[in-house]
Amino acid sequence: MDRARIDEVNYFCKPPFRNRSLGSRFVECNFWVESTPLSAPASPAPSPTQRSSYLPVGHNWCLGLLRHELYSSEAAKVDSGDENEKTEKINVTFVDKDGEETHIKVPIGMSMLEAAHENDIELEGACEGSLACSTCHVIVMDMDQYNKLPDPTDEENDMLDLAFGLTETSRLGCQVIAKPELEGLRLALPSATRNFAVDGYKPKPH
Repeated sequence: MDRARIDEVNYFCKPPFRNRSLGSRFVECNFWVESTPLSAPASPAPSPTQRSSYLPVGHNWCLGLLRHELYSSEAAKVDSGDENEKTEKINVTFVDKDGEETHIKVPIGMSMLEAAHENDIELEGACEGSLACSTCHVIVMDMDQYNKLPDPTDEENDMLDLAFGLTETSRLGCQVIAKPELEGLRLALPSATRNFAVDGYKPKPH
């Protein structure tokens, strides 16, 4: 918009005011703008007799300001939500073979194997989560929590076949990933582990 058009806009615009119910700024305008693309060259200001062929945009401009503020507010909420998701944690309890409980907080997206290692819990994980052993075997102590987990893959089942003290709710700790639905998860550690790479066991394909 050229300088003359800007002056015209400034001349016909009243000072901004705030709508208390919406918390958004509005500018009441009594000017007209030709309905042409922004990339088109500016045309001369319309005469009073021509203004009937132009679209009033005072109201639309106010709506535009409102949409802009609402969009900015929603974008801020999304950013805040992303950060909350990054820092959100769930409470998990590990119960060792002697019945001693260790309560920890696990960030969303972290595996129980990683969480155990970060909190000095004795969960071996010899293959470091590559699904090549059963040493991170854990037992989900609540069936409802177990049912919230995704079904084990064939690779995980192959390794679980080698686990010591296998139960109906056994899983590999490296495959149990923290998510909000697992709040309060309780995991029992078996009294022993078995590593086929060391002990000589080989998995049987399903």
